Amino acid sequence: MILSVLSSPALVSGLMVVRAKNPVHSVSFPIPVFRNTSGLLILLGLDFSAMISPVVHIGAIAVSFLFVVMMFNIQKEEIHEEVLRYLPVSGIIGLILWWEMFFILDNETIPLLPTQRNTTSLRYTVYAGKVRSWTELETLGNLLYTYYFVWFLLASLILLVAMIGAIVLTMHRTTKVKRQDVFRRNALDSRRTIMRRTTDHTTSCSQRRPGKSEVEVDGRSVKFSSSRNDNAQTSQTKGFPISMLNGWTKGPAQS
Repeated sequence: MILSVLSSPALVSGLMVVRAKNPVHSVSFPIPVFRNTSGLLILLGLDFSAMISPVVHIGAIAVSFLFVVMMFNIQKEEIHEEVLRYLPVSGIIGLILWWEMFFILDNETIPLLPTQRNTTSLRYTVYAGKVRSWTELETLGNLLYTYYFVWFLLASLILLVAMIGAIVLTMHRTTKVKRQDVFRRNALDSRRTIMRRTTDHTTSCSQRRPGKSEVEVDGRSVKFSSSRNDNAQTSQTKGFPISMLNGWTKGPAQS
């Protein structure tokens, strides 16, 4: 009864992963699969794997996939394609998986000692009496760090390369985008930089301030034509050089 309650929603959620039209829903459906799988692992007595599976799959992988899909902002029209187009490939993969499961279930009752149907190495069968007294964590650590340590190091190297690749991709800067370093431009020559005069509330009211069509250059107010006034107002920023005001700057603008 408990097995059916846990396995049925997992199968339905796994089917909805490939059937959902919205990519966000497709990424959300594996979460019930991982949750019910943890329940099945508890029924099998694998407590450690049941605790690690939600943390790794739901807390890291599923959430990462969800954020990636939301960042791409994929529309429904882009992923709504003909289903028949993928039937041949999916059918071949399904047959391969069915063939593998058929032979695994057929060899379920094979004895531990090597026979014509079981070619297990003897060095694994001699531990058959000790495995029953080992805990799950001890068995996993013994196999992972003793017999499969090469694959463990290889997986760590692959994760390291993936992390370095992600950092390199995020540090790449496109040269086609026009950027302006305001502080560097001001530091080149402040006397030849046109600055917009800021409003100071502490100054006296009798002090003259430049009008709407004036800017301050070397302590003097300079007027410019009204035809460039609109362009100046849209391009000026408080304390930033306004090199877009062409024709009336004092000397060539520093770039």
